[in-house]
This record gives sequence, C-alpha cells and structure tokens, in this order.
Amino acid sequence: MRIAEISTPELRRAQPDAQPDDPLTSQIESLVKQFETIPVTHPRPELSPLAADLRRCLSQLAEHAPFPNSLKLHLWKLSYRLWNSCVDRSNASSISSSSSSSSSSDQAKLRHVAADMLSLAGSAAGVPSPEVKTAFFYHKTGIIWHDLKRFDLAADCFEKATEIISKVDVGTVKDAGQRKLFLDLQIARSRTAWEVSNQILAVTLLNRSKCLLFGSSDHYIALANQYLAFGKSILETNKGNEARCFKEALKLMNDSLDLCEKAFSTARMRQETVNLKGLKSRILRFIAAVHLQMEEYENVIKCVRILRESEGGGDNHPSLPVLAMKAWLGLGRHDEAEKELRGMVVNKGIPEGVWVSAVEAYFQSAGTAGAETVKGVFLGLLGRCHVSAAAAVTVVHRVIGGTSGSGGDVDGSRVRAKVVAELVSDDRVIALFSGDATAKERNAMHALLWNCAAGHFQLKDYETSAEMFEKSMLFLPCDIEGRAVRAKGFRVLCLCRLGLSQLDRAEEYINEAHKLEPNIASAFLKFKVYLQKNDHSAAINQIQAMTICLDFAPDFLLLSAHEAVACHALPVAVASLSNLLNFYALGKSTATSDVVVLRTLITILSQDTGNEPEVVKFIKHANDRASEIGVDCYFGKDEVALRELKWFAVTSWNCGTSAGKKKNFVLCAEFLRLASNFYSLLVDMQGEEHSLLLCKSLIFTVCAMIASENEREASLTEIEVKQALELLERAGKILKSLSTRMQLNDDKDAALEPDLNFIYTFSAYNIHGRINDSRSQQILVKNFVSSRACTPGYLLQIGLAAAQGPRPNPEVAFLALSQCLSQLVSSVSPDYHNVSLIVRKLIALTSIYKGDTDDDAVYDVYKQAYRIMIGLKEGEYPTEEGKWLVTTAWNRAAIPIRVGQLDVAKKWMKVGIELAGLVPGMETYRACMEDFIRGFDKKFAQH
Repeated sequence: MRIAEISTPELRRAQPDAQPDDPLTSQIESLVKQFETIPVTHPRPELSPLAADLRRCLSQLAEHAPFPNSLKLHLWKLSYRLWNSCVDRSNASSISSSSSSSSSSDQAKLRHVAADMLSLAGSAAGVPSPEVKTAFFYHKTGIIWHDLKRFDLAADCFEKATEIISKVDVGTVKDAGQRKLFLDLQIARSRTAWEVSNQILAVTLLNRSKCLLFGSSDHYIALANQYLAFGKSILETNKGNEARCFKEALKLMNDSLDLCEKAFSTARMRQETVNLKGLKSRILRFIAAVHLQMEEYENVIKCVRILRESEGGGDNHPSLPVLAMKAWLGLGRHDEAEKELRGMVVNKGIPEGVWVSAVEAYFQSAGTAGAETVKGVFLGLLGRCHVSAAAAVTVVHRVIGGTSGSGGDVDGSRVRAKVVAELVSDDRVIALFSGDATAKERNAMHALLWNCAAGHFQLKDYETSAEMFEKSMLFLPCDIEGRAVRAKGFRVLCLCRLGLSQLDRAEEYINEAHKLEPNIASAFLKFKVYLQKNDHSAAINQIQAMTICLDFAPDFLLLSAHEAVACHALPVAVASLSNLLNFYALGKSTATSDVVVLRTLITILSQDTGNEPEVVKFIKHANDRASEIGVDCYFGKDEVALRELKWFAVTSWNCGTSAGKKKNFVLCAEFLRLASNFYSLLVDMQGEEHSLLLCKSLIFTVCAMIASENEREASLTEIEVKQALELLERAGKILKSLSTRMQLNDDKDAALEPDLNFIYTFSAYNIHGRINDSRSQQILVKNFVSSRACTPGYLLQIGLAAAQGPRPNPEVAFLALSQCLSQLVSSVSPDYHNVSLIVRKLIALTSIYKGDTDDDAVYDVYKQAYRIMIGLKEGEYPTEEGKWLVTTAWNRAAIPIRVGQLDVAKKWMKVGIELAGLVPGMETYRACMEDFIRGFDKKFAQH
C-alpha cells in the first residue's frame, strides 16, 4: 500500500529551512533518488548493495542523535519516498509475474530500512500519531519477511512495532484502522512464533489479543480464525502423541467457537451475522472432525445435530452426511449410516468428491456386506447427477479392496468381485468412459479390474478371474494401439478356460488372440490347448509353427517340452527337444546348454521301451560333439564336466546292460562302446578312479559284438574284428594295471578280478581265433592258467570252446583241459562228473590229433583215468563214463590184433580189464574179457 506524502501545514512552513547540510543525510537522499530512478520494469536490479549502503548511513547517522525537528521531518519524507518506491516496484512485479525470491528479499530489506529510518527519526512536530505510523511500517515489513520464511527478521519487526506502539494508550485510540493495527500486530507476532515452533508464546499472544477486540465483530472473526488456523495446523502436523495433539487442537477450536459466540452480541449488520454463522458452522465441523478422529462418536452426532438444527434452515454442508455416517458406523449402527449414505443420493448439492469419500468410508466399515449397498448408491447417483469416470474408478477400487483377490478372505473377495462385475457392466457406467477425455480413467479402470482378475487367478479361482478379465476388456479402446492389450486379454482368458478344463472355449480365445497379435505367446498357448486335448499330432505341428514366429526364442521349445512331460505326452516332448537341438547345430545359443537338452531328451526317451535306437543316436551325438569341440567346451569345466560325463557314462552302461538282458546285442554293443568312451574321458580327468568300469565296458563291448552274430545271423566283418582287437588291447593293459595294483595293495576287492579276467581271456581267445592267431591264443590261456583268476570251471569252458568250437585249437584245448583235470583232482572234493567229461574230451583230442603217431599218449590218458578211479566209492565216478572207458579201451585192441600187433592189443585189453574192475555192474563183462584173454593167450602162444 502506497503511503501519502506528509503535507501538513507545519511541514510546508518548515520546508524552506529543511534542506540539511549534513553529508550523511545528503548521501541517504542520493541513495533514495538512485533507487527511485531505477525503472520499475527492470527485470533484476541489484538492490542488495543499495540496502547495505542505506543501512550503513543510518548507523552512522544514529551516532549524531538527537536530531533537530527539520532533520526528523526530512528523514520522514525520505522514508516515505523509499517505501512508496518499494510499493510501486512490488505492484509492477505482481502485474508482470516476474518477481523472484531474491528481488522480494531485497525489497523487504529496503522496507526494513524505511521502517528503521522512521524509528531513528522518532516523533516530529507536525506528524500525527508517529508511533502508530512507525509501527505500521514495521508491521507490514514483518509480514513480508514472514511470507519469505525469514521468521527471525519478521519477529524482530513485530517486536519493534510492539515496543513502539506500547507507548500509546490503547484507550485513547479512536481510529478503527489503528485499533485494527493493534490486533493485527499481536496476531502477526503469534503466527511467527507458531512457525518457529514456539506454540506456548503463540497461544499466549492470542490470549492477550482478547483485550484488543474493541467490541468489533471483525476483530472477533479475525482472532477466531487464527485460533481455528492453529488448531488445524496441529491436526495437519500431528507430531508426537496423537491423543495430546487432538486435545490441544480441540482446545484451540473451542476457544475459537467461544469467540464466535461472543461476537454475535457485537454484530450490528445482517452481513456480520451471516459471516459469524458461517464461521461458527465451519468451526463446529472441524470440532466434529476432531471428535471423529478421537473416536468420540456421540460428540460427532451432537455437533452434526446442532449444525442441522441451527437457525435459518440449518447447515447443509456436504461434509455433514459424511461425518454423521462415519459416526454411526463407529457406533455400530449401520442402518443409520446407510440412511445417511442413501440420503446423499437425493441431495443434489453434495459434490462428487464428498459422496465418493462417504462410499469409501461406508464400505471400509461395512465390508463385503456393504457391497450391494455401494452398488445401489452409485447407480442411483448415475441417474441423479453427472458422475465422472474418476469417481467410478474410485468406487470400484474401494469395493475391490487393496488385496484385489489375493487376501485371506477368499469368499468375501469373490462376492466383491461379483458386485464389481455387475457394476462395471452397466451401460451407464461404460458410457462414462467413452471418448478421449477419459483415457486416463479408462486405463485406470482396466488396471483395477485386471489386477483383481490376476489376484483371483493366483488363488486358482479361475471362474471369477475369467469374469473379471472379460469385464476389464470392456475398458479397452478398439484402435490399433489397443490390439496388443486386447490380445493379451484373450490370452489370459485362454489360461482361465484351460484352468477350468473348458478346452473348446480356450481354443476360441487363443484363436482370437492370434488374429490380433500372431506372436510366440499366442502360438505357445495354442500348443498348450492341443496338449490338453491330447491331440499330439496337432501339438507337434504347432511346435513347427512356433519356430517361424518373429519373436520366437529357443527357450520356448524347452518350455514346450516341460509342458509335454507334465501332460505325459512324451512324443511331443521329444519332438520339441529335437527341434531345439537343431538350433544348436546352427550355432545359436540359449540359456540352457546343449548337453542339458540332450540329457533331458535321453531321460524322456528312456521312460518308454522301444526307444533304445533313438537313445543310442542322441548319446552318440553327445559323444561326437564332445570329440569335435572338446570336453570343456561341450560338457563344461571341472565339477560340471565330471557330473555330466558320469551321467552319460552311467546311462550308457545301464542302457547297454538292459539291452543285453533283452538279447539285443547289437544295441548292447553300441551302448557299451559309448560308455567306454565316456569312462575313458573320466579316467583322463580323474585318474584311475574309473579304470575298472572302463575295463568292463571295453570287455563287455567285445562280448556283445561276439553275441550279436547270432542276432544278425552274420559273422563279424574284418573291420569289426579289428575294432574288437583294439578294444581288447586297451582292456588288457587296464586289466594288467588293475591286477598289479591289487597285488601291491592287497586289495580286498581282488575278488572282482576273476570273472573279468576270464571274460577278457575268453573273448580275446575268440577274436584271435578269427584271425588264426593260435600263438596269441596259447599265450592268453597260459597267462590265465598262471593267474589267480584261474579256476577249473573257467578252464573247462576254455577247453571245451577250443575243442569243439567253430575254430578249434587242440593245443589250447589240451592245455586247458589238462590243467582243469589236474586242479579238479587235487581239490578237496572233486567234481567227478566234470572229471569224466574232461577225460572223455582228452581221449578224443589225443585220439584225433595224436592217435595215429603216438598211441602211448592215448594210453596215458586211460591210465590217468584208471589212477583217478582207484579208491573211489561205488558210484562216485559216473558209471556210464566208466563203462565208456572200459568199452573204448577194450575196443582199441581190435585194430592191433588185425594187423598183428599183439603186444599193443594185449596192452589195451589189460587196461580194459583193469578199468572194468573199478566200474560197478561190469563183473560179467570182465569175466568174458578174462576168458577172451585166456583164449587169446592160448591161440597166439606159439607166436
């Protein structure tokens, strides 16, 4: 506010003599003129140095006090000029809206200088009420400092103003403006004290202000408003003890209400009464709100009743139904609360925000039971007044609740979701969201319904989830931008229908989604539908369709395989993983390594019989890839590689043994050969730990190759024989190393060696026989005979194989059977059945290969049999075998008799008679033999 220049008669008479010669005064006037010459439109004038210079001049001038009256009047005039220039500049800045905090602070400094200039000049003759004017300057400056948050400077101004005005007798002041200044100054001091958290001083100053009301209703209103403002401030900050804050706020509001009541007696005009009634209603509403926060619901109802029953038709403020409804809810009287809520439907004066708040409060208290009431109120409001889309979003959010279906009250959540579904599907509600202006609210509604549906989906409440997803799609635009979101909606609806086993509807939804957005997500869900329908052929075809999607990633094939395994659709899982392997062959990488995919594929194939050829193919693929790119690159490094190699080795071994049990020796050989490769890699990485298994897999591979001849009805080829020899050569070295280690360590597991040593010897004998390497065969058998693994049973098998196999070796047969016979006879309890068998075989071998040249060799075998049979119990040696020995020995004398070799004939007849004496049941036969010999002797005695 611009201050009129002083123009009293005294000042005009004093002006000719008022030109001071003091250099400080001249400097002050020069600085004031300098400020006045700065255009008010200047954007950012530098005023801080000017204020500092003025402040310095005033400080120096103060040292020359007291001043003559002419100098005082001159200072008053300069102060007014400075003040008015600040006012002009402030007005110009407010019009142009170019004021900044720095310029406002600079002007406040200049105003402060102007006030200090008046304070320094003091009372001057010719200036009426100088104290009041000086206090006014300080008061206005303090208000500016207060607005700039410089509360220390504001308090300084207010205190100086109070000190100056305290010299004035309040009772003598008659001017209404000056009386108002007394009150405003106290209120301003109180506000500043409140801002610096000195609440005690602030309230004390307000209480002192009660004696400065001068019977004016305006004064009462101003002071009451300040009490109310302090009460509201306490509620807003609410620091510390909540109950104490409510109590303090209520006390201040009651003081405000008390002032308002007293002010009615001072009102002289109708407008003053109206203003007081409005203030009283506002205070009572705040008091009711505080009581509501303090849960003093009865007091809230009293306040509302007072307001409604007041003179002039009562207060119909929109907040009253909300306050009353919340109080009734607090008292547990839901019927009364519902009346208040439904009453708002017919009250057209209640703003939207008020009834939305009431709906929220009612539903929060009533819970699920109030959902239908909320729906009815909202639909009723639609027919009464214009309801915004934002209000609809708020109501739906409140009814759905913050949990959106994922909380513990599943049944209540389902009921609320049903109410919301009915609400949002109303045509009037949908119409609220039409047009571009409500795009934000439409997106918010869609998000609310979507999240609610997602919550129910997590709870596996697919029926409710599907309904809410469908309702959410009502709030999607039909433009191109909404196609992706709509497609996403169809996809989640497909998932819901899958969860409900409604496969046909699920297929319809995913087909619609694919039309809108033909991406990998839609293709994969269509694959899921085919799986659920057990249409394996369509599912496998869909795998191919997935691979041509633009956003396809190989990981979807792995996911498809997992889905297929979960549905027990193993052919589909195999097809998916096989396609994934093709991507590795093309050099593409995924989050899952090639070896993991192969392992998974082999595991799946192994679950069904008849898949052995496929298993072999994939294990061989792993072996070939490891050979091509290296073990570290394919299987990984360190422990990872060891774990993978062990898995492939064990799997190959198990599959090989299983195929061997099924007499499928071709596959058995393939599996065991692969197992030997993996175990060989393990030996390279871990040393001798896996040597025994490597040796076994090598030997058994050759065994399976030999056994496969009958299965294939074809002999091993030269290449296969060569491969078998190489395998046996490796196995022989390992077996020798293991035997040596067991002997050195006296290993208790040495019992594992005999079977393996025999199988190795037997297989190696067979393979060497195919290349007519009899020398190696003999060496093999001699080494076996000298080993700890040698047993009569093993020697018998080797001997029989050498004697009557497809490629006989009499030397090996004679060696093996002779050693076997010796070991059997020297044992504690010989097996004479095997002894007799060996004797027969030795006689046959000797007869065939040596009989023509060395008859004594055959004779020695018979004599050895005779020595074995001597002393045996009756029947201990097989009788039939004994008879065979007797008969064959006797019959061997026939040819020598014919050719005249009588000594040789007599030798064989003697052996026959001797053997006949050891065989039970041949007494008669022996007597005949003896008679024949006697006759033979008589007949040939002359010779």
